[in-house]
Amino acid sequence: MANPVSGALRHSGSFFAYCLDALRATPRRPFQVREMIQQAWFVSSVSILPTALVAIPFGAVIALQLGTLTSQLGAQSYTGAASVLAVVREAGPIVTALLIAGAGGSAICADLGARKIREELDAMEVLGIDPIQRLVVPRVVACMIVAVLLNGLVNVVGVSGGYFFNVVMQGGTPGAYLASFQALGQIQDLVIGEIKALVFGMMAALVASYKGMTAKGGPKGVGDAVNQSVVISFMLLFALNFVITSIYFQIVPQKGT
Repeated sequence: MANPVSGALRHSGSFFAYCLDALRATPRRPFQVREMIQQAWFVSSVSILPTALVAIPFGAVIALQLGTLTSQLGAQSYTGAASVLAVVREAGPIVTALLIAGAGGSAICADLGARKIREELDAMEVLGIDPIQRLVVPRVVACMIVAVLLNGLVNVVGVSGGYFFNVVMQGGTPGAYLASFQALGQIQDLVIGEIKALVFGMMAALVASYKGMTAKGGPKGVGDAVNQSVVISFMLLFALNFVITSIYFQIVPQKGT
């Protein structure tokens, strides 16, 4: 019976080596610009509508919960700052990453997995073409670009939804909502949100492409690889979010403290 710990360590080491190969192949020429544009368009087309629709209830729930909590504590004037910072720092990058990993990442994994079982990747290697440089790098770069842009969309939609629900449904003051955010928010909050989206997009694409290129066992194996890529991406995204947030609070001084 195989040891699950040794198997997990072997897969982790293989994935780390795969990430290093992708990093080394990124600056190598020629860069597949057309492939990158096509993949960026595809990922954005399957992710933009679900991302916008998910961002609205996310912003609304955050605004309603924080509005109720701050009213109980007698700190209604800080509802705007808490809601906007929660969306910009945490909810925006997380929603973006989950949608890209679930919609775009699964499609990338299925595409590369189908190429693997049809032995197209082996044929490319026989012809002297590096599959990582030709297929993986454009997809990773495309997911990173789309993640940054979608994160901006989530921020706008989420903050707008939170403003609407707080001001209209809870009777908040528009001026206090905006003034509290100006008092406590800073440009570093937006920057860390975009950095998170960039890293999350890269990780989701790397996991999806790795599971696709290592798929085996025919069509059933490709389906299993897609499921595994989504689950692994979600777990890594939350772990990375904790690490990046911890580092951010250690090195960036917060306003009002």
